[in-house]
Amino acid sequence: MQQIFHFIFKNSNRLLFLLLLGISLALTIQSHSFHRSRVISSANFLSGGVYEKINNINEYLNLKTENDALALENATLKSLLFNKKDTASVAKLDSLKGVKPQDIIVSKVIHNSYSVPENYLTLNSGANQGVKPDMGVVNSLGIVGIIDNTSANYSTVISILNKKSQINAKIKKSNHFGSLIWNGKNTGFVQLIDVPRLAAIRKGDTIVTGGQSVIFPENINIGTISKIEKDNQTHFYTITVKLFNDMTNLGHVYIIKSKDKEEVTNLEKLEKDE
Repeated sequence: MQQIFHFIFKNSNRLLFLLLLGISLALTIQSHSFHRSRVISSANFLSGGVYEKINNINEYLNLKTENDALALENATLKSLLFNKKDTASVAKLDSLKGVKPQDIIVSKVIHNSYSVPENYLTLNSGANQGVKPDMGVVNSLGIVGIIDNTSANYSTVISILNKKSQINAKIKKSNHFGSLIWNGKNTGFVQLIDVPRLAAIRKGDTIVTGGQSVIFPENINIGTISKIEKDNQTHFYTITVKLFNDMTNLGHVYIIKSKDKEEVTNLEKLEKDE
């Protein structure tokens, strides 16, 4: 203990300098958006590299599970092909309907958090691959989240299991809209709020993206209605949605480019300025 105190007293000037330097850097980053964005990009670059190495090790250890899953998927695809009446036509994914192949960036989740109120994913694609903030992220089962920040070769995603997430969604059969949020409780369920009471709904109905934003195309799968609650004061439904996706087990994903985003954003900005 005496040695520790002796070290502190001996190097007090240096330690004080480092402390003040750290405080000044923190204040500079917090008060200037440019510095803050540079720090976030650098952090994405460093953490992305670490996450990718860890992910490679996990993939090697889970090869048997991956092979079993691929075998099951191949069996399902073969079954669909053998039972398809018109074998000349090529099946399309409903979840990516209307999205051109050149507007999709294939990426992979190398880090996935799902145990805290504000969860983020890390992908092994970034600005060099054309990834930009506010792009939608999906997979073959449904929506995953929205791009938040990017570095050269990595990007972070605001997961749908994030209390900050708010996505336009609708009831597929009736086209009644609401806002998709997460209450932070269960990784398998999200909530659709502000659905009008006049909507005809029942358990098992499918929930899809609403298409009222430029982030996600319309009718991308989200999940099915598990529970319906009425709010007598607001006259709206709060709907619990069971996700199609297992958000605790994500692999390859698709990042959707939106060519109209900038045009729509600028137009809406003009309306607000008038």
